[in-house]
Amino acid sequence: MSFKGPGIKIVAAIIAIIAIAAGVYFTFFQSRGFEKTTATIVSIVEVPSDFADQDPTFDVKVRYTVNGKEYTEKLDTYSPSYKEGKTVEVLYDPNNPAVIHSGLGFGIYILIAGTVILLIIIFSTVRSKLAQKKLKQTRAAGKDATYPPITLGEERELYFITDTGTPKYGHRIEDASRNVLIEAKMTKFTLTVPFGFDFIDHVKGTKTPHLIGHEESSEWDSLLLDNHYTISFDGEDIWKHLKRNGIRVDSSYGGDSTVMGIKYVIYRNDVEIARVENTGYRVHEEDAEEKGKRTGLIAAQGFFRIWTKAQDLELLFITLLAFARTGASADNGGNYKTIFGTIRNN
Repeated sequence: MSFKGPGIKIVAAIIAIIAIAAGVYFTFFQSRGFEKTTATIVSIVEVPSDFADQDPTFDVKVRYTVNGKEYTEKLDTYSPSYKEGKTVEVLYDPNNPAVIHSGLGFGIYILIAGTVILLIIIFSTVRSKLAQKKLKQTRAAGKDATYPPITLGEERELYFITDTGTPKYGHRIEDASRNVLIEAKMTKFTLTVPFGFDFIDHVKGTKTPHLIGHEESSEWDSLLLDNHYTISFDGEDIWKHLKRNGIRVDSSYGGDSTVMGIKYVIYRNDVEIARVENTGYRVHEEDAEEKGKRTGLIAAQGFFRIWTKAQDLELLFITLLAFARTGASADNGGNYKTIFGTIRNN
């Protein structure tokens, strides 16, 4: 099972809690009852590394005397300031003087680091919630949750394209003349909270802000359990968002001699609004005279050819964006539904 996006915060939180616990132990409990004495560094030996690019580590041995008895033991820390013959303070266990610690208080640094990480996670989570709240407050009540009925007209062929080669990648729908009809431009790139996007409808002349989360994946690698891929859309699971707005998608694997990918039939309230096929990166060059020259083309994630009668493209655009950003092939975020659709169609 693997996670992306919010999983970063989960893993970071676990690390932070472990660091805080370790810091508390090393600072307040490990050396409880220990006493302080002065020791002399007698040797500093570099430990051979298994990897050429790994930072070197060193074993430090010190000599000290407790109750008239001399001890030579390995110190638990190293500092670049250490030199042979230099004296340092160490803490020893009076019940077993051979047990020593550096007394440098490195536990406090672990404690501080863990606390800082945890505070960053809390801050980013709160900031994400506030951003979602602010987003809803800037819109009329309910307008962020529903969409107007889709008006059907003459069918047209369009292209869904995903930007590549940049972490701030966006998406757009173009017509055959490469005119951008609707697009999503990333306005805010982050690692732990949802991305900020502006959805720009060039036909209507409108711009709407949205928050799109990082990909979350549950990968079971099992015949019994389907993998699941999703993102959040304004704080809601995008597949639930689409379903709530009447979207259903029948998907199946297939294609022609040019492109082998996935075919989608998209419905809203059981009315077909689009037929879509996965394409390669150069979607405009794949039709007409170029189509016969590009046999065996592999479909690329986030690139689609669309045949639609829908005049309002926003909900169709969000549907394709869900497939483009998650990598799922079915409208439940998995893949098995597509496999069953392929078997049924054949």
